[in-house]
Amino acid sequence: MLDTGVVRITAPLGEEGVRVREDSEAIAALLDAAYDPDLVGPTAVSDALRLIGASDDDAADLADRVGRSQRELSRLRRREHELSALFSSARELAELRDSDAVLARLVQRAHEMMGVDVAYLSEFDPETRELRVRETSGSVSASFQSLRVPPGRGLASVVVESRTAQWVSDYSAYAAERHDSGIDDAVSSEGLVALLGVPMLTSDDVLGVLFVANRAATHFSPEEVALLSAVADHASVILQTTQTLRSLQESEDASRRTLESLTAHLVERDRANTVHQELVQAVLAGGGFAPVAETLASALNRAVAILDAQEHVIAAAGLPLAPRMLAPDAATREAIAESRRSGHCVAVDGPGVRAVAALTAGNRHFGALLLGDGDFELGAVDFRTVERAAQVGALLELQQEAASGADHRVRSELIADLLDDVPERRPDVERRARRLGVDLHTLDSLLLLSVPGDQQTAAARSLGRQLDDRTLVGEYRGFVVAAHSSARDAFDPERLRRQVAAAIEHPVAAVIPRRSPGSLSEAFQTAMRTARLLTALEITDVTASVDDFLPYSAILDTDSQALSAFLRDTIGAVREYDAERNADLLGTLRAFMRNNASPTRTARALNFHTNTILQRLDRLDHVLGASWRDDERMFRLGIAVRLDELRERLQSRRS
Repeated sequence: MLDTGVVRITAPLGEEGVRVREDSEAIAALLDAAYDPDLVGPTAVSDALRLIGASDDDAADLADRVGRSQRELSRLRRREHELSALFSSARELAELRDSDAVLARLVQRAHEMMGVDVAYLSEFDPETRELRVRETSGSVSASFQSLRVPPGRGLASVVVESRTAQWVSDYSAYAAERHDSGIDDAVSSEGLVALLGVPMLTSDDVLGVLFVANRAATHFSPEEVALLSAVADHASVILQTTQTLRSLQESEDASRRTLESLTAHLVERDRANTVHQELVQAVLAGGGFAPVAETLASALNRAVAILDAQEHVIAAAGLPLAPRMLAPDAATREAIAESRRSGHCVAVDGPGVRAVAALTAGNRHFGALLLGDGDFELGAVDFRTVERAAQVGALLELQQEAASGADHRVRSELIADLLDDVPERRPDVERRARRLGVDLHTLDSLLLLSVPGDQQTAAARSLGRQLDDRTLVGEYRGFVVAAHSSARDAFDPERLRRQVAAAIEHPVAAVIPRRSPGSLSEAFQTAMRTARLLTALEITDVTASVDDFLPYSAILDTDSQALSAFLRDTIGAVREYDAERNADLLGTLRAFMRNNASPTRTARALNFHTNTILQRLDRLDHVLGASWRDDERMFRLGIAVRLDELRERLQSRRS
């Protein structure tokens, strides 16, 4: 029939020509229907078949076949479009540079290919098991773009749990137990109704869910589910690649940090080795504390100060020193105390002092090593290095102490022989003195310190450090004695006493005897009696002259208990009377003794009427007994009153 139609096209136009033209148009319509189903529908195909003489049954059958061909062609064209989009995604995956940009493009393609209102990708957090919206296309709600889906809620959780595609035509009718107020608000603000979600999977884990959604009820076909699953596979590759790259980056960062830490540790170790070698050399060379400070300052590039137990700087390097190093504040002192307790170097907050290490040996404290600000933070190895330097400092102190101890013993023996004043030993004493650089002929003055027995050696060393080598300092008969030249050594006894007391952290009494060029031994005897009298009177932490106590030290037994008993027996009753009645009968007795037992002169001295003094003397008769004015009692009372008054005056001077 088709061939006949072609022949008729060449015939002259007439009735037959009109028929041929109609047949040609019908055939053209059939061809158009085959290639473009959107232009020619099933009805037009049936009409075209009838025009060329087909029966109704044939026309219906052929129209059905043409319709199936049309649908298949549409499917193939759509599939071609989908494959083209997938190929484009695959090409972008192969050229992956910016994972976020590729994911955004992938979600946009899903939006376009599926012909939906919204497409979005939610990433799964395996720790919190939440799903967080990461990329969207077609979304208009800010709350939806930052949506977080908690575990067990929403359609997304079902996709994660089942690891299969899930869809719903109307989300409002979805299972009530899966709803969540936050999800419902976000879905409502976006106006979404129908949802389709497919999982993004690896062999072991769920990476997330890829969603498409419409703002009207929609039934999703298997082909659409398959297409979205293919896109989700591509998204899975992107997320997995991103995670792999992130893990590689984290591993690289960790490796870099480890390498940097190892490099810093090696630098610290090399620095520590250098410092240790130099410290050993410093100890062997006997240079004292200065090389220790210089070695640390040079190696750690910061100021270093070494303090003694009294917080005085004895060595420094890397100048200038910060104020906190010259005068430690409360925080620095607390750090030093902590270092003494722990035996470790302790960091300090604030500028000026960054770390401290105490110089200790057992329970003995010699001072501290202070480190100032620097160009780099001190590491663990640096702290250990500072601790070693502090130990070296303690060893130096012990070394110097041992040498000082030997010198102290020699000087103590020499001063003992000098003060014993044995003529037969005089030549030997002078020879030993010359070896120490001391000229015995110039020594004409003494200073005696009364110190507890266990503190005498420390006190002698402290006093010796404050005097030059031409002064002879040592221990003798339970006291610390310094023999010096009054012409050459002009020092302040009170200042020396205070410094020694601070060094040993114990009260110290100092006695100054008369200058005795001919006999230091005699000067020592008078000073010793005075010191014993001070001890008996329980007077400590004072500087006293022998002349103040000379009459009493010469005649009184300086046994503490005996002297206390003497004062109690003589004026103890008067003290008790004054204490009970809040009176001053002892003051009247003192004035009476000072004024040669004259009531009139006593009244004038106290600015009282003579009758008042007489009344008080009558009270003294009652308190002391009627015989207290006899010569022997008066002599004893006079000594007791003057001695008690002197003690009171010295105690008030000390306070």
